[in-house]
Amino acid sequence: MLVFWHQRLTMLATPKTGTTAIEAALESMAHVVIQRPPQLKHASVRKYHRFMGPWLESVAGKPFTVIATMREPLDWLGSWYRYRQREDMGDERKSTAGMSFDAFVRAYCSDDPPPAVAVGSQAQFLMPKADKTGEKGLDHLFRYERIDSLIAFLEDRLDCEITLPRLNVSPQAPLDLDPATEKLLRKVASSDFQLYEKLCAAER
Repeated sequence: MLVFWHQRLTMLATPKTGTTAIEAALESMAHVVIQRPPQLKHASVRKYHRFMGPWLESVAGKPFTVIATMREPLDWLGSWYRYRQREDMGDERKSTAGMSFDAFVRAYCSDDPPPAVAVGSQAQFLMPKADKTGEKGLDHLFRYERIDSLIAFLEDRLDCEITLPRLNVSPQAPLDLDPATEKLLRKVASSDFQLYEKLCAAER
């Protein structure tokens, strides 16, 4: 998570959407940088507005613009799968070594996902609770696939030129998926696909 005090801007760190590279590029300009532990770095929009947002705004006396990035849901899961193929995972329970991507997705769709596939949901990370009227959400949501739009926004708000380093690159791995598995995923993760489709439609 990055907070730019003078610009009244907060960028949430959606996992597996290139935020590590953005943090590396902008860390020296940010007034608050939360890189660890992951529970704080990857605070969701709900947690931000419940805890950190009110504190920042009460001190600043002004609201903050809150932005984040979203990745196409299937590609997002593929990134998690490849990331957890690494030999240096540390926690073997979270390793996907020896597991096919199809098995990974099917396990993700199960009622009780094992640690290797328990990666959450982008929709849950990015959206306020639907049953809470008036709960705050994001001011801007950018597509990972159109990272240039995010960079242009940040360059304008921060008045600087941004060059992203290539960091946290996952190993290559086949991402073959049975059509039945993809159909199951689109049903189980329907909120993610709906949010992404809405985001794409807004850019047309």
